[in-house]
Amino acid sequence: MRIGILREDKIPADDRVIFSPTQCKQFIKQFPTIELFVQSSSIRCFKDSEYKSLGINLVDNISNCDVFFGIKEVLIENIIPNKTYFFFSHTIKKQDYNRELLQALIEKNITMVDYEVLKDSKGKRLLGFGRYAGIVGAYNALLTYGLKSGKYKLKAAHLCKDRVEMETQLEYLNLKNEKIIVTGHGRVGHGILEILQKAKIKQVSKEDFISKTYDEVVFVHLNTMDYNVRIDGNPSDKYEFYNHPELYKSSFMKYVKHADIFIAGHYYSSGSPFLFSIEDAKSVDFKINVVADISCDIQGPIPCTIRASTIENPIYGYNPISKKEDDFTKNDIIAVMAVDNLPSELPKDASEDFGKNLLEKISPLLINADKDGVIENATICQNGNLMPNFEYLRDYLNGN
Repeated sequence: MRIGILREDKIPADDRVIFSPTQCKQFIKQFPTIELFVQSSSIRCFKDSEYKSLGINLVDNISNCDVFFGIKEVLIENIIPNKTYFFFSHTIKKQDYNRELLQALIEKNITMVDYEVLKDSKGKRLLGFGRYAGIVGAYNALLTYGLKSGKYKLKAAHLCKDRVEMETQLEYLNLKNEKIIVTGHGRVGHGILEILQKAKIKQVSKEDFISKTYDEVVFVHLNTMDYNVRIDGNPSDKYEFYNHPELYKSSFMKYVKHADIFIAGHYYSSGSPFLFSIEDAKSVDFKINVVADISCDIQGPIPCTIRASTIENPIYGYNPISKKEDDFTKNDIIAVMAVDNLPSELPKDASEDFGKNLLEKISPLLINADKDGVIENATICQNGNLMPNFEYLRDYLNGN
């Protein structure tokens, strides 16, 4: 088997990669019968010379490989027929902008494995950049608050050499008694906690967050059922909520009354209640002036997230009265940080974190044996057709 590491050709450019040079060396040592090739790239966070210096096969034409590893969607014109590809396809939620990509994958007889649906026997995701989305998102929340309040300035994460340099910036925080809400308990949520703990921000209970005042900055980490309640007033049940979200309403505003910053790292399922409404954002009880929406669901559960922002311009203002963008530094304007590719701000760290999991959890299944069908269950299409797990995409594939 020959495996190729793709350059990222999608625009805007993404300088992440699935294996660092050192991890490529590890891969070759672990699987000596496999030939590994890295496609030359001028934008990758690791230079071509770093791969070459470790004896990694560096090539421009990678078409002789059987299996390709990338990150973002491969451009349709670059897809090589009758091959196996691993990347984030962004098709499993029937994203309109990638319908033609899925059609092309099937037409070109591609075996397409999507990282997003690689799961263990308990249904837990095995790969993702969520941890670094949380890490950078939490940092950007603190950066945004500094600019919004005028209390301090932090260096942008993408201007830092790596995570170590970024975290040294936390020394410049000038926080007094602010309160922060955090949602999300997956990879993103854990990444958020890493930064808040590094910043030595104290965690408090949901009861204390609402009832007590502090002379230091604190945060509360909310579970899904902390801010969703039965509409009829009966006791809430997590499993019922997941299956019948229409029976629930949000109680998020009881926390909003006491918060300055909201860091959103939760997964939003279609049909679930929005955390707050457009009308809620107009209320005198709405005290939050910074929203860091890591999940970045446009027209979703956080109404002030009206568009994604960019690494170069990560913050925009939301005017609750006009419901339009405004200067985020103005009073009564919510500062929104909604960058949708946060891990790209620390590409080396994020790549190494992803590569470590790929090397440990997926590569052995591809090379040796996949007795639990982890890869098969994440294969969207094969042999010119959708796989059974993804038959639900049929209408989307056909343009319906």
